[in-house]
Amino acid sequence: MAISDTGPLVQTTPLVTFLQRVQLEAHRSYPNEKTPDPKFYIDLSLKLPHHLSTVEAAFNDLTSGSRDLPVPVKKLEKFVHEYFDDAKDLVPHEPEDFVTDPFEFLLNVENDQVREWAREVHSLWKTLCYRVSDSVRESPDRHTLLPLPEPVIIPGSRFKEVYYWDSYWVIKGLMTSKMFTTAKGIVTNLMSLVETYGYALNGARAYYTNRSQPPLLSSMVYEIYNVTKDEELVRKAIPVLLKEYEFWNSGKHKVVIRDASGNDHMLSRYYAMWNMPRPESCVFDQESASAFSSTLQKQRFLRDIATAAETGCDFSTRWMRDPPNFATMATTSVVPVDLNVFLLKMELDIAFMMGICGDKNGSERFVKASEARKKAFEAVFWNEKAGQWLDYWLSSDGDEPETWKAENQNTNVFASNFAPIWISSFNSDENLVKKVVKALKNSGLIAPAGILTSLKNSGQQWDYPNGWAPQQEIIVTGLARTGVKEAKEIAEEIARRWIRSSYSVYKTSGSIHEKLNVAEFGEYGGGGEYKPQVDGLWVVKRSYISILGGVWMAL
Repeated sequence: MAISDTGPLVQTTPLVTFLQRVQLEAHRSYPNEKTPDPKFYIDLSLKLPHHLSTVEAAFNDLTSGSRDLPVPVKKLEKFVHEYFDDAKDLVPHEPEDFVTDPFEFLLNVENDQVREWAREVHSLWKTLCYRVSDSVRESPDRHTLLPLPEPVIIPGSRFKEVYYWDSYWVIKGLMTSKMFTTAKGIVTNLMSLVETYGYALNGARAYYTNRSQPPLLSSMVYEIYNVTKDEELVRKAIPVLLKEYEFWNSGKHKVVIRDASGNDHMLSRYYAMWNMPRPESCVFDQESASAFSSTLQKQRFLRDIATAAETGCDFSTRWMRDPPNFATMATTSVVPVDLNVFLLKMELDIAFMMGICGDKNGSERFVKASEARKKAFEAVFWNEKAGQWLDYWLSSDGDEPETWKAENQNTNVFASNFAPIWISSFNSDENLVKKVVKALKNSGLIAPAGILTSLKNSGQQWDYPNGWAPQQEIIVTGLARTGVKEAKEIAEEIARRWIRSSYSVYKTSGSIHEKLNVAEFGEYGGGGEYKPQVDGLWVVKRSYISILGGVWMAL
């Protein structure tokens, strides 16, 4: 009998399972250069009055002619058109708090051309705002989109649903645009997911229920409170955040590393509850897993693929034992610096919010938790010689405490190595900041158009030569908050490079891109398992949401 992976699993819906079959058949039917995006099929909605059992029977008839030959493209397209819709899940929504000319923040943009660019970007909130259709609420089994109570902001293009960690930068942009009601609605939606599933999902689709994403919900609540002083939102958020905190600090997500003095340090890792091909990328995952012969090897590899998606940084040599060999993906064996940065921030946020609500004991408990995690950063991640924090490779499956080994630190250079500077616990330490600034200057990461994600050119989108807005903003914000003049100057220079290159790409292509090739000025990024996301002005990509929210100060 074949040995199987016994890790946790969250099952998906019958519709998702069936749509995977349609996706795989389409992959067989279309010529390689014309194959539609696999995600297109998994996002389809079942038309009324058809029932899934009827559609499955029709599909079985369609594919029963020959097991060896694919269904002709025209027949497959006719089948999809007859039984499915691809545009009925979301309904355009006019945000009630949108103002045409948000003069307050536009006045801070000194350059006339860039100010006009900012105004255009701001106007696109209207284009990206939707509400979930009534049909999703009334017949959820006909959709892969999940019902949400409030209007949503989506990234656009192939991403026609809410994403978790993207939403932090969406909210920063909305706060800049004074769209407080819309921002609170986004938090309400994410809190509803936590209340339903116990964690915020990767995205609001039925096939994302098996994993989360970088935990930034507390930071979203904090950003809103910091501007609006909405104590009611804070009170509603605290029990939800406690539930999410438990998710990330228990079960498979929890790891314990013992230092040389015998002290145990609790940290967290990513760990998807899935060991099969990801439904949205089933064709790619099946092909990648074909390199393995045993069921156990395939399942472990596929769990590591899904876990890489939970990191929000899919894919990168950061998760590979032997980069750039994709088959050596081992994400569940990594204790990531940035995940624990976000959890340290969550501890500080919850302590702050409990203080607001008068829960002194609760606040003190989370202050102590943050202090313990900060010690873990020093014991497990910090590398004095490198002047940066390094991811840690687990030697075992992580279920039992293991002793720290210097050789288990990943000495490769990644932008995430500098993420802790985002946190006040670190950016307020002047001596530490000086070490980190020196390391960053010598790291090779600072490029003509911003900060490189890594120094390895693997062809993956979270590697050289790409740069992504979240990492720019986290590092820039952290450096700018220090009391060190050189750190502030570097922060402003990085921000200027990123903004100017983004503007150059916009002017030359007329499009907004989710990532840049930061090794070259004015070039957009590529790589990864899907085509570079390029559209006209009707789509704001994640990078623009981040720009709108985080680094206008560089202009």
